Amino acid sequence: MTKQPRLAAGRARALGFATRGTTNANRLRRMDNWIATRLRPQLRDAAQPLVIDLGYGESPITAVELLSRLRPVRPDVEVLGLEIDPARVAAAAGAERPGLSFAHGGFDLAGRQPVLVRAANVLRQYPEQAVPAAWATMQDRLPPGGSIVEGTCDELGRRGSWVLLDAERPLSLTLFHKLESISRPSDVAGRLVKALIHRNVSGEPIHALLAALDAAWDLHAPLAAFGPRQRWSAMVATVARCWPVLDAPARHRLGEITIAWDAVRPAR
Repeated sequence: MTKQPRLAAGRARALGFATRGTTNANRLRRMDNWIATRLRPQLRDAAQPLVIDLGYGESPITAVELLSRLRPVRPDVEVLGLEIDPARVAAAAGAERPGLSFAHGGFDLAGRQPVLVRAANVLRQYPEQAVPAAWATMQDRLPPGGSIVEGTCDELGRRGSWVLLDAERPLSLTLFHKLESISRPSDVAGRLVKALIHRNVSGEPIHALLAALDAAWDLHAPLAAFGPRQRWSAMVATVARCWPVLDAPARHRLGEITIAWDAVRPAR
């Protein structure tokens, strides 16, 4: 059995290490809105509606925004922002309010059992070999029905990707673009989740998927006259003939596509 790499331990034995922590307001809006739609049943049915924003960074703005976006789904939701850097926890104290708090913690989730973990732009700063151990550490803390959304995006939230995991395994990969600024679907390659970003090479499923997206995008170039929304939707419909697309057309019109994880998992 291959030994998984150990995660560095920070103060108070929180698992992980401090990342750059840069962020911007609304950077995670697309991910948050997807969570509020896709994971609505889990949030509504949770006995303890605790959500963790893992690695929120130097500013607590992403945790503040997450609370505001989940409140319409579950008015009593509680968001806990976790950071491995105690200085960032102290700096976030002024943003605390009913339903929003901050604490020191890493992939161990500070011993809590959240119904949802959002880990955005955290693992992209780790080595690829650390991903399985980080996923497993978080999964071990999930209660029945819990989920993890782990992913990355560019600095302004214009393109990115995320993986949905339950307590047992990864379930799906979502890719997204801000359609007003898209050039080609494969431009998301630089913002693939850490588990896949180094696998965009010939022979790997993610490379084949991005090639299929580009080919379908080119096929539907005549639809550009009607705007990128129509062209993207037609591209997804074409790709869905050969790939297991999981989401609904309403998400496609937003510039998203969600694929079953088993179709894109690393080949080796």
